[in-house]
Amino acid sequence: MTEQRDADSPSTDSQQLSEPTDTITKSVDNSWTNRIAGVWNKATTRLTQLLPVEQLGQTVVEWFSVSEDQVAEILEKIRAELPTTEALLIGKPQAGKSSIVRGLTGVSAEIVGQGFRPHTQHTQRYAYPSNDLPLLIFTDTVGLGDVKQDTQTIIQELVRDLQQETHSARILLLTVKINDFATETLRQIAQQLRQQYPNIPCLLVVTCLHEVYPRDTVDHPAYPPDYQEVNRAFAAMQQAFLGITNHSVLIDFTLEEDGYTPVFYGLEALRDSLAELLPQAEAQAIYQLLDQEEAGKQIGNLYRDAARRYILPFAIMSATLAAVPLPFATMPVLTALQVSMVGLLGKLYGQTITPSQAGGVVSAIAGGFLAQAIARELIKFIPGFGSAIAASWAAAYTWALGEAACVYFGDLMGGKKPDQQKIQLVMQEAFQVAQQRFKEIKR
Repeated sequence: MTEQRDADSPSTDSQQLSEPTDTITKSVDNSWTNRIAGVWNKATTRLTQLLPVEQLGQTVVEWFSVSEDQVAEILEKIRAELPTTEALLIGKPQAGKSSIVRGLTGVSAEIVGQGFRPHTQHTQRYAYPSNDLPLLIFTDTVGLGDVKQDTQTIIQELVRDLQQETHSARILLLTVKINDFATETLRQIAQQLRQQYPNIPCLLVVTCLHEVYPRDTVDHPAYPPDYQEVNRAFAAMQQAFLGITNHSVLIDFTLEEDGYTPVFYGLEALRDSLAELLPQAEAQAIYQLLDQEEAGKQIGNLYRDAARRYILPFAIMSATLAAVPLPFATMPVLTALQVSMVGLLGKLYGQTITPSQAGGVVSAIAGGFLAQAIARELIKFIPGFGSAIAASWAAAYTWALGEAACVYFGDLMGGKKPDQQKIQLVMQEAFQVAQQRFKEIKR
């Protein structure tokens, strides 16, 4: 692939051409592009008069379009295979529940706060990295510890939630501040949930350790903290929840402005505790998410592997359309097919976009391929051979467009502005690889 890319790239000598020569070259390129565009417009107008292209296009787009029901079915199939963990965060306000979400996802406090959505009267939910295809789902209890709230109502809502069928692994996370010993309500909720769902593991997470550090302590000690105040309080918490929890862990997740380092003190211990209680696939996903250098790459690969299952059929359908030996006759249909594919990929990445928005994404990603697309249509004037080349090119182009769209939507899902240079590079490299993959279409 490297050799092919080098062959297509400008040579060192050509990069050193003088400015007048560059101007002449650009003028020739513009003249050639304008000439092709003129032929394209004339041919399209003539073929539209001879053939019912618009009616044919609408019919074929209906065949290849992806309905909302189909999208839902696709998402459900992929969701069933994802190693998703549902964590029920049960604890009072300010007990460190949102901090646990930040620690496990790497998302900022502002985004975590915006990500939680009302789920029931006493619970709210946050899915990471997207609602459609989450790897972690956090359900947070609201109003726990408020004397005005009915504990039994909260329990009933949690029970109803747990009664829903799911492919995900589940775990209860009881969060308690190390200096809060008014835990009877929390203990009552946890005990009833464990009685009804004994197979769902329960982890006691004791938080805010620095609040009981010795007065002259200015930073976290080596983990685990060996302070008498911490050890005494932790032992009392473990005793209070004896027979309810499977495991317990100490953490102290703070903000940078608090001055404690590391910010996520005890994160590795929390990760290991979760891994002990979760199935192997979900535990492995947790480890990958916490690998800061590889987390984005791992998530990106996971979603792209899922997307490729649906890029391939679109690439094959594009080849079938492009093989029609009528230059430009199927280009509108082919474009509509590719727009439909991009819309589906957006859904997979949690981005709901309209067909017109999907068309804008296609234009932004693949604008540089327009001249090549016109040239491939002109080749169809060569009987037999031209249609085969056009079919192979269309398949490779659609595949590369899908790969580039995954990078585009992946950036959006990660809260970043899409990097156009990176997206173009991915599309070019994917196109070169796909040309080799689909070269059999020429035969």
